Amino acid sequence: MSPITIGAALLLLFALGVPIAISLAGTAALAMHASGIPLQAMVQRMFAALDSFPLTAIPFFILAGALMEASGISQRLIGFAQALVGRATGGLGLVTVVSAMFFAAISGSSAATTAAIGGTLIPAMARRGFPRPFATSVQAASGELGVIIPPSIPMIIFALTAGVPVSIGSLFMAGVVPGLLVGGSLLVTVYVICRFRGYGRVTPPAGGAAEPGVLGEPEGIGAAFRAALLPLLLPVIILGGIYGGIFTPTEAAAVAVFFALFVGAAVYRTLTPARLFTALRVSLLSTVVILIIISAASVFGWVLTANRIPEMIARFFIALSDDPKVFLLLVNIFLLLVGMFLETGAAITILAPILTPVAVVMGIDPVHFGIIMIVNLAVGMTTPPVGVNLFVACQVAGLRIEQILKSMLPFYFVLLLDILLLTYLPQISMWLPRALG
Repeated sequence: MSPITIGAALLLLFALGVPIAISLAGTAALAMHASGIPLQAMVQRMFAALDSFPLTAIPFFILAGALMEASGISQRLIGFAQALVGRATGGLGLVTVVSAMFFAAISGSSAATTAAIGGTLIPAMARRGFPRPFATSVQAASGELGVIIPPSIPMIIFALTAGVPVSIGSLFMAGVVPGLLVGGSLLVTVYVICRFRGYGRVTPPAGGAAEPGVLGEPEGIGAAFRAALLPLLLPVIILGGIYGGIFTPTEAAAVAVFFALFVGAAVYRTLTPARLFTALRVSLLSTVVILIIISAASVFGWVLTANRIPEMIARFFIALSDDPKVFLLLVNIFLLLVGMFLETGAAITILAPILTPVAVVMGIDPVHFGIIMIVNLAVGMTTPPVGVNLFVACQVAGLRIEQILKSMLPFYFVLLLDILLLTYLPQISMWLPRALG
């Protein structure tokens, strides 16, 4: 099959609403059949793609985040965030961003971060005088931090599919400063909007406890920190253990699971058998979906390579310009468009092995390029028509996506500025890996 036919078949399946994994595997099967390759080879390729020790980090990190959420960890993190910034202008808006940063450091998932924090904070913000569309927009924009701040499942997927050697540990460290940059820019945006529009000035009823579902007055920072200390230690253990040479990223994921079990069952004693079963079920479903996509994308990538499509794309970009800055600008535009239609993990498994080798040829560090790709696709999770964070946040808030798009515009502008900074100032991403390397 020609490259145009392969691309047209894939786009047609996407347009028909066929699931991503089936679209990728189906297109690959058609191309292999047209080339006379036995379809048994497709099954072998799919199995070989999953026969990887580093890949086991994905289900472990998913399970660790689910166990933390089932143990009520998100409430402790929200309490600490409220103690830190809850008294400032737009307090609960700022709490939403800070809570997302904390939870991102233990979940590795954008949708999980949005759901875990939004279920508590969107109703609370609405009751404190924030317009519900604005509260939902803050949560949707903050949720993307779940895949930027390590540990990050998309970072693991990128390292395994990039087509060039990339260290998962280096990607984790490279995501720390960009995560702080994006989180900080969202904090400034929320503060400025709340200050000029007067959001969040409604106070809870005086003379008693807050109404159910509404956060009470912030407690002392010391008490809140002690309550959230163990969850906050998890990212320190993971990153410190990896860079201290104590364990590999995959082993760190297993350590995270045992840590979450210990904290939830033995320390807080909130991880009941029913909650444990729920966490296992949610983790199993999420893991199966991701691994099926990875295996299908692996076969699709093999078909692309066999048809020399990556080489054609590389020549196309180089023909447009051999300037790395122009290449990165084109890639940013392309990824933002892709992120509007494809889920982050699927987009990485399809595009990373195509674009990363081209970036390396142009002298771009693959770790830096990985961060650029992940942040772009994370922003895509907040853009219609297939923005996962928008759907999750709107479902929690009981709104339609079109009702919050106007409130999302300031966040889109700030996030685009963040992308440009991360793209053209590689030291933001590379400083920490180089300092510790």
